[in-house]
Amino acid sequence: MDLTDRPKLRPLEAFPVEAGGKKGLALRDPAGFTAAVLVLPPPLVDIVSLFDGEHTLLDIQEIFMRRHGELLFTERLEEISRTLDEHGFLESQAFARRRQAIEARFRASPTRPAAHAGSAYAAETPALWAQISGFFAHSEGPGTAPASGRPLPLRAIMAPHIDFHRGGPVYAWAYRELAERSDADLFVILGTCHAGMADPFALTLKDYETPLGAAPVDREFAEELQRRYGDDLLASEGAHRSEHSIEFQAVFLRYAFAGRREFSIVPILASFLHEHLATGKEPNADPRIPRFIDALGETIAASNRRVCLIAGVDLAHVGPRFGDPEPVGPASLADLEREDRSMLEAVAAVDPRAFYESVAKDGDSRRICGLSPIYTLLRCLPPSRGRLLRYAQWPDPQGVVTFASLVFE
Repeated sequence: MDLTDRPKLRPLEAFPVEAGGKKGLALRDPAGFTAAVLVLPPPLVDIVSLFDGEHTLLDIQEIFMRRHGELLFTERLEEISRTLDEHGFLESQAFARRRQAIEARFRASPTRPAAHAGSAYAAETPALWAQISGFFAHSEGPGTAPASGRPLPLRAIMAPHIDFHRGGPVYAWAYRELAERSDADLFVILGTCHAGMADPFALTLKDYETPLGAAPVDREFAEELQRRYGDDLLASEGAHRSEHSIEFQAVFLRYAFAGRREFSIVPILASFLHEHLATGKEPNADPRIPRFIDALGETIAASNRRVCLIAGVDLAHVGPRFGDPEPVGPASLADLEREDRSMLEAVAAVDPRAFYESVAKDGDSRRICGLSPIYTLLRCLPPSRGRLLRYAQWPDPQGVVTFASLVFE
């Protein structure tokens, strides 16, 4: 590496951490091309913040000298660059080869593997079954596991996609209603794409594996949806590889309907509203969005299937971990709940415009990560009414995530 190189960080998540009284900044790859988490001490944060593809290594050395009055030796700077590159954190030829190999393996796989088994939830079938059963029996859960009930019209549910150990009981509220009240045998799952993608929607035809068995994709429905939409819904299929928002719903579906009936899914990732909010555009400014919503509605109507929609979404992300300057105290948590519940009133009213405006009015200051799937769900639902089952917050010293379960009847 020479001094004409311009190192550039890939799009990464960065969040503050503290251990042993020492503070740092952790870097993580939301696209899942590397599982590494690197923690940078404050002096390194200043250096790595200049890895923007514009500054040469020589530029970085000169800026460091002006700011700190110290020499940043070439060997040290090259070592930092090399370490970041070895872990897949830099835009480089090495990362391009890594990405190409990972994407090729995913394309070649006949199914979508359970990417988060063993980390976000138990990997072994008996342990996972016991884990989910415990969420129903938990003091914050709905009680016993789902029982067979008389199917009643249930058009959709909204459930979290937070890690099971944080939000399991809230999932349980939604999935008990689904198991006891829905007669659906096809579930269209709308999930958040945390890493972002080039297209507003991404479909996969790969069955979703889980430790409780695979959730099979209804290829006939999916291909008809693709035909009606017109554009390539598989162009960003690779986003499904490590995204958890749909995987977690597949796990709960396999639990909820075990021994009851077979079902299939249509897994669709959505990512567009954050970009619209940032640029002041209306949701329909991109013609692909209303075209997809129309195509999905037409495909459902023409299918003669018992279809239920599922949105796998979380709500607010607030605190230093997510870029806010101050920790979230009790008063802030109460304010956050009031704002969330006000937004959820628009969701329960199945009013996509009011939902969008409730988030846009303050520029999405709460960072609602389920924006696109929720908006799509509300646009796709026929006349109906939502009902909030459970709302919860998971705070830690560095931030809070909020989430909820709703049913739409």
